[in-house]
Amino acid sequence: MFNAARSTVVLFFLLCCGVASAQAEGIGLIAPLSGQVALLGQQMRDGAELAAETIMPDAGALQVADDACTAEGGEAAARQMVEAQVQLVIGFLCTESIRAALPALSAAGIPVVTPGVRTDSLTDNRERDGSLIYRMTARADGEREAVSRLLIPRWRDALFALVDDGTIYGRELIESFRLAAENAGLKAVFVDTYRPQMENQVGLVSRLRRAGATHVLVGGDREDVAIIGRDAAGLDFPLTIAAGEALRAAAGNTPLAEGTLMVGLPEPAEIASQAALEAFARRDLIPEGYMLPAYAAVELARTALERADESGRTVTQALSENAFPTSLGEIRFDQRGDLSQSPYRLYRFDGQSFVKAE
Repeated sequence: MFNAARSTVVLFFLLCCGVASAQAEGIGLIAPLSGQVALLGQQMRDGAELAAETIMPDAGALQVADDACTAEGGEAAARQMVEAQVQLVIGFLCTESIRAALPALSAAGIPVVTPGVRTDSLTDNRERDGSLIYRMTARADGEREAVSRLLIPRWRDALFALVDDGTIYGRELIESFRLAAENAGLKAVFVDTYRPQMENQVGLVSRLRRAGATHVLVGGDREDVAIIGRDAAGLDFPLTIAAGEALRAAAGNTPLAEGTLMVGLPEPAEIASQAALEAFARRDLIPEGYMLPAYAAVELARTALERADESGRTVTQALSENAFPTSLGEIRFDQRGDLSQSPYRLYRFDGQSFVKAE
């Protein structure tokens, strides 16, 4: 009796250890660890490895491959993951490398979860090319949709203007908003393209005032938005200015006007769980860049592997059919493999930093 019971306990222990090890070794990380964006790739690796050590301390190490942010590197990294028989891959920052890696990974039944690549076509082409791709970050066109969704209800009774800097980014942002506003029965009082990177925008601001605008959406960079705000204040012209996530860029020579609105993504540290932040603090790591998104990607991957194992489904089915709690909030994917809910929020500049707008 004693030997049988002891054997049962030992077998149970071995099975448990085997599952834990399989869960860690079943997760692969592909990131650019060499080349021009190696710093960002290392951020991703630091966050992913910390997550593995924190939430799977008894499991094996992650499988890690360098894609060097190139197509050739992506193909080589994919072969490495297939040979290692991983069950799920996280990572990627570069469109070229993930596109080159997806065919081999998908053919092997290995889904990819990326917290870094926003190219629309990755998931737009999913059904046609059979790619097993899931995206933990916003799509490239997500910003335009969010600007319209968040600002149009607030500006329904405002005299708003639309100006862009002539770049593809600026024109697309403004045109998308203009069409959405007109579909909602709203029309801008002024639409113009301004010359960017000027020392002042007094002429533009004067035209906005003559048009009677009280609000303006700017399709341009942070410095131009700051100069427009400065020149409006200099003319004693009360003007509410809004722009997109370009305002997350480093501050330039001109400070943003207090009250400037930004439609942008939250900084990961703003929304991260206390447990995750404490894990970084214990390692004397400041969670910057892609560290927290990679940490959350490992959490999601572990849960997906566990649910697939428990239910007898494939990992791809588990990813498609579940919501996943992570340190950055709950994540659920839609039929294309994109986030089912937009992560964009509306922020207001308080003179020092962006705070969530009421």
